[in-house]
Amino acid sequence: MLSELSSHWPYVRLVAASSVAGVMNAMAGGGSFLSFPAMLGVGVLPIQANATNTVALWPGQLTSVAALRNDLRRDLLPAVCGASVAGGVGGAILLLHTGQVTFLRMVPWLLLTASLLFGLSGPVSRWLRRRSTVPHAERKIAAMPLFLALLPVCFYIGYFGAGAGFLIMTALALFGVEEMNTLNSLKVLAACLSNLCAVVTFIASGAVVWKYCVVSMLLAGAGGYVGAQYARRMNPSVLRAIVVVTGCAMAAYFFWRNG
Repeated sequence: MLSELSSHWPYVRLVAASSVAGVMNAMAGGGSFLSFPAMLGVGVLPIQANATNTVALWPGQLTSVAALRNDLRRDLLPAVCGASVAGGVGGAILLLHTGQVTFLRMVPWLLLTASLLFGLSGPVSRWLRRRSTVPHAERKIAAMPLFLALLPVCFYIGYFGAGAGFLIMTALALFGVEEMNTLNSLKVLAACLSNLCAVVTFIASGAVVWKYCVVSMLLAGAGGYVGAQYARRMNPSVLRAIVVVTGCAMAAYFFWRNG
């Protein structure tokens, strides 16, 4: 009885991790810190685990874009969409051509980097909000420099992705985008489109393990609905701290496992 329970434990963890990941993404982000290791835990190879996790969590991003579509700045869409498509496809292709052992050794570094980026996003977001309260005249932004600035960030999103959202907002702010709702909507669009290109690439290459993907997708969706109900009641700083601690703990585990 005990051995039978232990054999099913990885699947129980996947169910729990996918549900909690949906809640985390709705409240603060960082759900991949739980759902990606859970995919590895059920025996999915590292590259396929990352691809499957990306596909499973992508629908939640699409609904966010739909909700924020009215805040998009239309003149910046060609540069943002172009960088998202090129970066998303490029990052996904590089991932598929990375060796399984090589990627597994990169996992703790990717998780640690994503956790630190997520931790930095708090102060940067506060700076962006303070900046957006001062009236600024909207100025024209050159498309090609913005495209080149966003391209490596979108490439990272296509390859792994966690923690990159605030980098998009920072790049846009440095180019002169001031309004917070515009920054947020363009960030969500870039992340969603980059991941969509990665999703299409992963599906076309057969890298998705669908029996786990569907389970994770449904549970993450349910968790996201629950998380959205409580997101406004929670302290954002506490949520961010929980996500960063979770990511660092996962990174530490994989450093130990790879060692």
